[in-house]
Amino acid sequence: MELQTVWFGLIAVLWTGYFILEGFDFGVGMLLRIVGKNEAERRAIITTLGPLWDGNEVWVLVAGGATFAAFPEWYATLFSGFYLPLLLILVALIIRGVAFEYRSKHADLAWRARWDWAIAIGSFLPALLWGVAFANIVRGVPLEVSGLGNVEYVGGFFNLLNPYALLGGLVTLTLFLTHGAIFLTLKMSGDIRERAHALVTKIGLTAAVLAVVFLLWTQLSYSDKTWTWVTILTAAGCWLAGLGMNIKRREGWAFIFSALTLALTVVSLFGVLYPNVMPNIDRALVGLDIHNASSTEYTLRIMTTVAVIFTPIVLAYQAWTYWVFRKRMSSEQIPTPEAGTLGELTKSH
Repeated sequence: MELQTVWFGLIAVLWTGYFILEGFDFGVGMLLRIVGKNEAERRAIITTLGPLWDGNEVWVLVAGGATFAAFPEWYATLFSGFYLPLLLILVALIIRGVAFEYRSKHADLAWRARWDWAIAIGSFLPALLWGVAFANIVRGVPLEVSGLGNVEYVGGFFNLLNPYALLGGLVTLTLFLTHGAIFLTLKMSGDIRERAHALVTKIGLTAAVLAVVFLLWTQLSYSDKTWTWVTILTAAGCWLAGLGMNIKRREGWAFIFSALTLALTVVSLFGVLYPNVMPNIDRALVGLDIHNASSTEYTLRIMTTVAVIFTPIVLAYQAWTYWVFRKRMSSEQIPTPEAGTLGELTKSH
């Protein structure tokens, strides 16, 4: 197997991990003020993310770094053409991270409410814009070969706001919302768990309709492979199974099926895309694929060696983190606002 294909697959795995882990993270952030009705409940919800959210973001950093090293032409074209939406995502992630750290620095409820909204908005924008970005990559964008022989994006920002891409944004938004609600049913107890449980079915059915339309549109318009039908149909089945498990109060299974749905969705999109990495919207014209966007063979060999050594270590550490912080939370475990900070709550959890 070519190393270009190996690294295309590894990047798909990284995005799969990011969508599964940061997906529930974004979902919980968006639901913070909807499910949490008072200060103690909102602090309990944030505490479930305290040890996890920054580790979850590492996946997108590694995915970006792997893209830069393995497919520099893809990276350059993507970050120049998608500059504004990627900048909005970056700003949202920065504000969200600051909100997690600063929210508990002052006991004033108005102060905390402002940071709660920062968490919600900082979760909403990436959840929406990642779907828009991936849909545009699969659909294709206007590309031209420059005088230096490089393939460059020649469209504008509004080229990215097409119906297919906007539908993709709504799909990731609703999938992440449902995934986050399922995570809360798994991690919380009491009233928070009940409110999250009620939201799973409501948002999940909306997500199901949007996802089916989006994936069918993808398969019929942009795929030349029949095997991606298998992943699409399996994803739909897993999503319905997850909603069914939620109704039966089998939260662990509901989360597993929800995670499988996100994984199969990413696999479907990368499967449709392969061997392209950024096709031209006019398929008759030159685009970027795993060969003309790739680094040298020597670079890929070194990267593969490093990945084989360090990837299992990182996975083991993150799995250990989730195991340590696996217990349920409730608002009754939360001390008064004056008693501690988010860091202290995380340690007690």
